[in-house]
Order: sequence, then structure tokens, then C-alpha cells
Amino acid sequence: MINEPFVIAIVGPTASGKSWLAQEIALRRSCDVLSADAMQVYKHLDIGTAKVMPDEQRVVHFGIDLVEPKQSYSAAQYQEYARGVIEKALILKQGIVVAGGTGLYVRAALDEMNFAPGEQDNNEVREKYERIYAEQGIDALYDLLIQADPKAEDFVHKNNVKRVIRALEIVENGELYSQRASHFKERAEHYPTLYIGLDIAREQLYERINNRVDDMIAQGLVGEVEELLENGLLDAKTASQAIGYKELSEVILQGAPLAQAVDAIKQQSRRYAKRQLSWFHSDPRINWITCDDLSQTEIVSAALDIIARYESEKL
Repeated sequence: MINEPFVIAIVGPTASGKSWLAQEIALRRSCDVLSADAMQVYKHLDIGTAKVMPDEQRVVHFGIDLVEPKQSYSAAQYQEYARGVIEKALILKQGIVVAGGTGLYVRAALDEMNFAPGEQDNNEVREKYERIYAEQGIDALYDLLIQADPKAEDFVHKNNVKRVIRALEIVENGELYSQRASHFKERAEHYPTLYIGLDIAREQLYERINNRVDDMIAQGLVGEVEELLENGLLDAKTASQAIGYKELSEVILQGAPLAQAVDAIKQQSRRYAKRQLSWFHSDPRINWITCDDLSQTEIVSAALDIIARYESEKL
């Protein structure tokens, strides 16, 4: 073992097994897990975000259930929270395992990324774009952004209402969001970190995603969305757009066919996985495990081999 503790980051697309592997590695190294998932920070969004629930946690999990769905939460806020968790773990010489599907959150926690101070929540510019969203919908809001900053399309997904509004705020302040986001491509570690990525053949991954969505429905995702709606989920710009919650809200409130919504959830989840793979494959620091024909035992063994090599190189 090397003297100085380090971070192990388990990354990859949705349904690839990140949370499971992170917990297996943490168990073997007697350390904790930090979730880096932009939707798992919200309380009550459980089934649809595939949280590791308390009765499934064999080690301490951080980064889950941080705020109510109606609350605003940003990558900058996550950075402050995550670094507090990581630094405590490193000071205690324990190390920590980060399990992340939200690439920006992983980098906010582990890389040198400086976020500009945000404006006050109720400033006039933000309120203006929130009114446009409320009155005209996301398509109109997104069109405004792309007209002002065409390259923002490469950095901001249309369904991320909060990010779209933030990008428009930046444009109004005289800066292109795309220019700021392009600086995020520069990679410099804030902590010593070993990255392990889980890669799966596209057909197998899509099958896993489809099966996971079916399992979520069977576990009661519709009821979870109903309860959230009763408590004002639609007042939350970000949480209400989460995959699964948005589509099932339309079933509950508008009478859309459930089967059609389930197909849409699967499609959106597959598209999200494709974006995740593009993000993570652009990072040369990641040590990939091709999981196609590997058992769980073999995946753990491959990860432990990567960790052992990293430690031996640091001696």
C-alpha cells in the first residue's frame, strides 16, 4: 500500500453497475462511497434514480438525499459538499470511492474547476427566463439559447432546464456559455485519483437499461411519481425533468398511455447513456474494464488489479 490515500472513481453509463462495484471496492478497502449523481442529491427521487437505499448500503454513502426536490442545487454546490467529504476521508487516511454517472459532478469534485459565483436566486434576469419557461415551455427557452450561443448545443441538453436558464444568464452578462464550458475540457487533478470505467457493448447496455426501467415500474415508480406530484414536484425545475419522472408525470396528469411513457423512458435513458459514454471516453485518464462477458467476481478482480497496479506505480 502507498502511504498517501487516494480517490478511486468508478464511472460509466447508467445501468453499467457503478454503484454495485463502488460498494464492493469500498468494502474491501474499508472506506466510504460518495455518489456523484445530479439526481440522487434529491430526496424522495429513489426508484427512478436507482439510489442505493439504506437497507442496501453495506458501507456509508454520501451524496444522496441532500436537498428537497423543490430546492435548487448546482455543480458548484456539489463541489463544495463533495470536497468536504473527500478531504475528511483523506485526512483520516481512509481514501474514498466516488461512484459517478454525472460527468460534470465527477469533475467538479475531483478536478480543478472554478465556478463563477452565481447570481442571487431571485434576480431579474433569472426570473425573466423562468417566466418564459413557465409560459412557453422548454423548446422556446432552448431556442433562445441556441440563437444567442449556437455552440451551447454541445454543452447543454435541452431537458436540463436549470442549465439552460443558467446559460442564458451568462449570455446576458456578456459571455458565451460555450466558451466557459470549453474550458472544462482542461483536466488537472485536485486530488490524486484513479479512474476506473465500466464499458459494455452497446446492445447489452441497452438491454440492461430496458430491463432496469421495467424493474423500476415493477418496484412502484408510478406510485413514487404520484406522491411527488402531490407534494409539488412540478415546482422543481430540475427534479421534474429527471428521466422517468417527467414521462410518468404526463401519464398521471394528462392521461398519456403508460406503455408509451415506459418506451419513452427507455429511449431517453439510452440516449443519456450514449452521452455519458461520449463524455467519459473523452477522458484519457480512465482505465476501462470491458464487462461484456465478465461475471461480477471477474469485474471486481479486474478493478482490484487496476488498483494494485496504480499503487505499485506510486511506490
